[in-house]
Amino acid sequence: MTMQLQLIPPQYTVQSPEMLEAYRKRGGYSALEQVLGRNDRKWMLDEVKRSGLSGRGGAGFSAAMKWSFMPAEPSGPSYLCVNADESEPGTFKDRHLMERVPHLVLEGIILAAWAMRAERAFILLRYEYPNCRRILQQAIDEAREAGLLGQGLMGTDWSLEVVIRLGAGTYISGEEMALLETVEGNRAWPRQKPPFPAQRGVFGRPTTVNNVETLACVPLVIAAGVDEFAAMGSGKSTGPKLYCVSGHVKRPGLYEAPMTVTLKELIYDPRFGGGIRGDRVLKAVIPGGSSAPVLRPDEIDVPANFESLAKIGSMLGSAAIIVMDETVCMVRAAQNTAHFFDHETCGECTPCREGCHWMRQILDRIENGRGMEGDIDLMSDRLAAIEGQTICPFGEAVTWGLGSIVEKFRDEFQEHIRLGRCKYEAWQPAKEQMA
Repeated sequence: MTMQLQLIPPQYTVQSPEMLEAYRKRGGYSALEQVLGRNDRKWMLDEVKRSGLSGRGGAGFSAAMKWSFMPAEPSGPSYLCVNADESEPGTFKDRHLMERVPHLVLEGIILAAWAMRAERAFILLRYEYPNCRRILQQAIDEAREAGLLGQGLMGTDWSLEVVIRLGAGTYISGEEMALLETVEGNRAWPRQKPPFPAQRGVFGRPTTVNNVETLACVPLVIAAGVDEFAAMGSGKSTGPKLYCVSGHVKRPGLYEAPMTVTLKELIYDPRFGGGIRGDRVLKAVIPGGSSAPVLRPDEIDVPANFESLAKIGSMLGSAAIIVMDETVCMVRAAQNTAHFFDHETCGECTPCREGCHWMRQILDRIENGRGMEGDIDLMSDRLAAIEGQTICPFGEAVTWGLGSIVEKFRDEFQEHIRLGRCKYEAWQPAKEQMA
């Protein structure tokens, strides 16, 4: 039986999780049987490479290329780390995969681990996801009992254990190098590169870090076929994709579509967001979580994929599409973002630690009617001092997200300073915002 090219089957989006028996009825673990039957790791790596599967965690890097960095003949244990620390604002795709189709995620983990000769996989799960933890552990127990995990997996001489580790409840725990520290039980402080994880990762051993959605796509590549997977999209934006649509839309939620779909369709199409709530006017869109540069309404008629968004100066990131209508004060949006980054910076790098706090103070001052001439240029200067000066990409996230709001809505910041107040206050009653 061949699996359909779909991450979350419709019948499981609102019902209980699809556990082992149901998953196998629709072709689950057929990809694993096919791969182990061939016993050819090079063939599998070539198939994943030909499919064009790219990382769904934000960077969009080739999955097969990343796997190929691992040693072909490891002299000791190798590891796979699954990034399930879904802390990017507006992102909720991985949670649905883990809660609805845990065995799809698990089969992807097993396939990736086999391709890299990893003998243990750590799932670094967001601390605030207790339901995911329960469901994933149940799936792991089912798989072990069925001989899909443990010693001599499916009659082979290869063994794999999957272990759940809980994140520290911090945004930085999802950063690749900080994740390794968290798995080891340490404070989530990013490590310097090099060495890279494939050289020296968890417990000093070769390690690859993959996002949940990336791994969930692997069984589809094998079972549905490379050609079908690659045909859904183009370039490095192939296969099905989950989009988190939130904010001022009529139908906020999680939607699956090929990466040929445009941002405009995801916002206005009745199959997706259904248009702006209250039929108001669109003001701004953040296409990939708070780290992604904001877009104006005239920039959204673009495919929601890695290459297209990069060409216009933004990024797909975690595909968390946050929609803001005409009632939104962009100074307040920037202030809210700055509070988030100031709270979540790990503090390891001085430019980030001090810069985030400085941005928060300036934006608080402007929003509270105490802005001064020169504050806008001061913010731009402080953001420039953060970018490229930090160990991890957190600094770039701050610069890109906040910097784009300040740049594209500069007139609104100037008006705040000139008036000494927010002209959008009349549009912001609590009841309307929570409706």
